[in-house]
Amino acid sequence: QNFDKTITTIPTYALISDSFKNWRGMQDSGGRRIKRALILSQKSIHFLSETDLEEFEKIQLIAPYLKTRNEQINSYNTSNNINKDLAINGRNLTNIGVFRKYVNDYLETHSAINKGMTLMVRQLPPTPQGIPLEIYAFSSDKRWENYEYVMADIFDHLLAALPYFHLQVYEIPVSLSAVEN
Repeated sequence: QNFDKTITTIPTYALISDSFKNWRGMQDSGGRRIKRALILSQKSIHFLSETDLEEFEKIQLIAPYLKTRNEQINSYNTSNNINKDLAINGRNLTNIGVFRKYVNDYLETHSAINKGMTLMVRQLPPTPQGIPLEIYAFSSDKRWENYEYVMADIFDHLLAALPYFHLQVYEIPVSLSAVEN
């Protein structure tokens, strides 16, 4: 019997010739894995300006991080005599890096995420479609419907938060004429 109450008959030879998923580990563990990526448009990634920093410091969840990290960066740039006339010189914050920290902190404070299991937000290698930002965490609730709700709730929030960081999701360009035909 499967987790969804369906019955499956498996020929004996299939147990050694094919692979299959065993859901028991998930049922016995403390959570159900969330592993999904947002594909971000590479064109929307940039170094933060002073205006960006002032704007981002209004986001309560990451304000302490921004203050500390900006002090570290300024200290490094000053002690190494970095010419900051161009943003590329020295160390800088980027909007994708700050968003990654925001997502991590958001998940750490989310009531439906199991804090005792792995929680990670990471960039995957760039693709022609964009830069995948992968969320890897575990929902405390293993029931399928609740798990899907938790995952949707998290991604609804993150998609709505992207514009605050001046980031965009990659979308395949579609011409209006192709849609009309």
